[in-house]
Parts: sequence; structure tokens; C-alpha cells
Amino acid sequence: MDESIVGQILEKQVLSVAKAVEDKLDEEISALERLDPDDIEALRERRILQMRRAAERRAKWRALSHGEYGEVPEKDFFSAAKASERLVCHFYRENWPCKVVDKHLSIIAKQHVETRFVKVHAEKAPFLTEKLRIAVLPTLALVKNAKVEDYVVGFDELGGKDDFSTEDLEERLAKAQVIFLDGEGPANASKHATKRSVRQSDTGNSSDSD
Repeated sequence: MDESIVGQILEKQVLSVAKAVEDKLDEEISALERLDPDDIEALRERRILQMRRAAERRAKWRALSHGEYGEVPEKDFFSAAKASERLVCHFYRENWPCKVVDKHLSIIAKQHVETRFVKVHAEKAPFLTEKLRIAVLPTLALVKNAKVEDYVVGFDELGGKDDFSTEDLEERLAKAQVIFLDGEGPANASKHATKRSVRQSDTGNSSDSD
């Protein structure tokens, strides 16, 4: 097909899409213009109510240590899982792969206050690791409504290496619906601006058998 004809077809398609977008905007503007003062006041009150509820929800989450990433002892795991609707627990030991996960979770916890992020030292929690069948470290237990719904074991689902980005892990958690990709944290607006990765280790080990 002649290039000029192809160009004409593409130009028509672009103009058609632009016209559709413009028509949609005109329709929305017209709808706003048709609102009377009572409608506008009702919209304003509804928005204020939504903002108030969101603020109350965030305050509740903050009171439960959402927005932070810290260690909990074995005996506190179940109470933490019951208190928060969504919880991500990192079972770790003192090794490089677990430190990589620590760095990423420290970032994600601040951005996703809708979820609580904790870690448990596997060697100090024999009952819990056996009950949840934790065999490889690092392992993330993804908890919803006080039940472990999913696991992220080692780095296999994150490219198999320790140079995965924070967004790679974030997307995996979102897939399991333990975080919301639109987030609730104050840093959410700029979180996708850059790919954050932690320095790759010299050994390249991605996990450690428990």
C-alpha cells in the first residue's frame, strides 16, 4: 500500500480518536453546567464525607503500625494478622537475600499504609515456621482477613536474581491483592517515576534454604 495512503488512514484514525475525546469532555462540561446550586452542594458534601472517612481509615491504620516496617515476635504474629485486614510478613534470617527484601519492603510499607508490613526471624519462631511450612528464606507470607492466602518464596517470581526493582515486588503483592496499586501513602504520586533496585550481590544468591 502506498505510504501516502497509509499516512492518510492513520491521520483519519487519530482525528477520530481526538474528536471522540473532545466530545466526551464537552459532555462532561455540559453536565457540570447543568448542575444547580443544590446539586453542587450535595457533591461537595459527599466529597467532604469521603475525605473524612479516608482520613479516619488512615488514622486507624497508623494506630496499628501501618506505614512502618518492623519486627514482631512469634507470639504477636497472630494478633497482628487479626488486627489488620491485610498483612505482609517477611520470614528472614541474617543473610544478603533477606536484606534485599528488607530494603524493598521498607519502601513499600511507607507507600501502602492500607497494609501492615512486618518481619519475623525464622530461627526464633520455630512453631510459626513449622505451622506455615516456611522452608526457604526469604519467604513472604501474604495474609488477608487473618488467613495466609499466598507466599512469595525466594526470588523466583521476581526474575530469579537480587536486582529486581521495588515495583517488581510491589506488582507481585498487588497481584495477590494485599496492596492496592493506587496506594494510600503520601509518597504515592511519585512512586512510579523511577525504577528502584537494590545493588546486586557479588554471590548472586537468590534464596537460602531454611
